[in-house]
Formats: sequence, C-alpha cells, structure tokens
Amino acid sequence: MAMFVHLTATANAPRIRRSGIRAVSHGQDGTRGVYCFPVLPSYTLTHQWMRELGRFDSRGGRVAVHVRLDDAQPVEVGPYGDRWLQRQRTVPAAEAVRRIAALDDPRGWEVFVPRAIRAAEVHRIRSAPQVVGWRYQPDAHGTRPCTCNGCQGRGGYGARRLRERLPHPLDGPPPPTRVLLARIAAAGEPGDPAQLREALKWFWMPGRTRGPVDELARLAAHPDPGVREVLVRAVAAWSTPGVGELLDRLADDPDPGVREAVAEAKEERMAR
Repeated sequence: MAMFVHLTATANAPRIRRSGIRAVSHGQDGTRGVYCFPVLPSYTLTHQWMRELGRFDSRGGRVAVHVRLDDAQPVEVGPYGDRWLQRQRTVPAAEAVRRIAALDDPRGWEVFVPRAIRAAEVHRIRSAPQVVGWRYQPDAHGTRPCTCNGCQGRGGYGARRLRERLPHPLDGPPPPTRVLLARIAAAGEPGDPAQLREALKWFWMPGRTRGPVDELARLAAHPDPGVREVLVRAVAAWSTPGVGELLDRLADDPDPGVREAVAEAKEERMAR
C-alpha cells in the first residue's frame, strides 16, 4: 500500500473522518480528484506544499491527512507546471512514489488521484506546522514575483504595493460591476457559456464580499453546467442577502459538479 499526504483546511477534518476526501480538484484533463504527495523520509519535502496552499486560505490552519492507496491505483504524477502542458504521466501509485523518491529535488511535484478518497483509506489526520515549505514556487526567493491574479491573492502582505509596482499585462483591476453585467447581457439568452464564464470569473476574485445577486440569479437556470458551477463559486464568499437562497436552489442541481460546488461553498460559509 502506498502512503500519501493530503493537506487541507482544519475545518474539513471532521467531514474527512466521516466520509473521506471529496473529488473537488481538477486534473490535467479536467477529471475530478484529489491532490496529494508521497510520504518521504524528509518531513520538509513531504509537507512542502503547506506554505503555498496556506497563501490561499489560512483560516484555522491546515492539517495533514495521511491516506493509504492500493499500489496499482492509477494516478497522475509530475511537476506542477506539467499539469497545464498535459505532460503529467499516468502510472500506478507505487510507481509514483518510486519516481518522486528517486528525484534529487522533488519540490514542486504532485500526485493526482482521479477519484475521491474513501474514509476507509484515510490512515490518520494530524496537525502540522504551517511554516513548512516554499511559497509561489521552489527557489522563488530572489526572483521577480508574478503579479497575476492566480499568483497574488488579494489581502496578502504587500500585495497591493507589489501589483502597483509590477502590474501584470493580462490581469488588472476588475471591471466595474455595471460593465460585467453589460457583458453578461450581451452574451444573449440563455447566453454563450464561454462569455458568461469569462464575465463571472471577475466576480470570483478574492476580496470581493458583495455583488449583484438578483441580476445573476437567472444564470442558475442556464443549460450549461459549467456556467452554473462558476456562478456558485462566484457568489460563495458574498455576504449579500439572497446568496443563501441561491445556493439552496442549486443544491439539487442535476449536475454532480454543481452540487459539489454548492456543498463546498456552504461549508466555507459556515466556517467563517
């Protein structure tokens, strides 16, 4: 049996003990699953992703979930950057452990399990130091930081000054709400899915706590499940009246991806 560690928010620990780890992440081909890393002799390398993951959600800290997988379980393995280039390899779990353990520098590598982790496969859950590992990327210290929205979370120490000093050519201040609503209206009825997702992503940006729920609620009936899922993630952090009712409406959506997004959003809202 191959042993891996999955790092997650402390608030998720009770649910993981009961029912395992949900398949809420996406692999290189869009498959839903769980990201993890082999348990190596080096404690620092095993938990190397702790600081990087903590940049995006440090509320309540994170825990290390140790899971045992069958040696023959197919997984994707490779450096983080290879995910976007479709270069990660599908190998048995035991082979993924062997490959990573044999590397001189396994920092930045990851393993993707293309399914949920069952409760019976959870070996133990324990607390772990929150300051282990690298941030942004291995050896990032001393190099020019990336200021795109994916790398620079809003509210981080010095993030605003950094974006002002080094603006990113593809990202910038979000368009005003009226402009975004105009783009959504221009997408037509029921609306082009790609255009709607592109507009909704701006409402999903970290730091936004309120938004036009009434104007976006009609998208809950859009025929494309991708639009409905992005809608859920866009409004999940808002405190605007009506968000709870919208999430309740989508909780029984026929698409499993939308239902999982709603369940995750409700858990995050309860943890605040």
